[in-house]
Amino acid sequence: QVQLVESGGGLVQAGGSLRLSCAASGRTFLTNAMGWFRQAPGKELEFVATISWNGGSTDYAGSVKGRFTISRDNSLNTVTAYLQMNSLKPEDTAVYYCAAAKQYYTVAGRDEYDYWGQGTQVTVSS
Repeated sequence: QVQLVESGGGLVQAGGSLRLSCAASGRTFLTNAMGWFRQAPGKELEFVATISWNGGSTDYAGSVKGRFTISRDNSLNTVTAYLQMNSLKPEDTAVYYCAAAKQYYTVAGRDEYDYWGQGTQVTVSS
């Protein structure tokens, strides 16, 4: 069974930091780009960040650029993706989802991803 499992969410004060992790099982995803999306209450799913298969290319939503950093570790023969979130704001509050892309290069569209995790809640208090 192919799974992506996120962890690292929680409650943090504005200005704080969190690091999300996404561990894959059942498939390596070593040649797939990975991405992070988020969904706030009452809002649509939103692209956050993406990273290419080898980590050589990244892309970010404008709202998180300069504050969030996506990375990946392919060294254990299966991918673990990370999202380091700094200078968090209350508007970053959402459920964050990890996803594996169909392609090896960075993509921002949700339709470009065919495996999704269950999500992890991030709450930023003011």
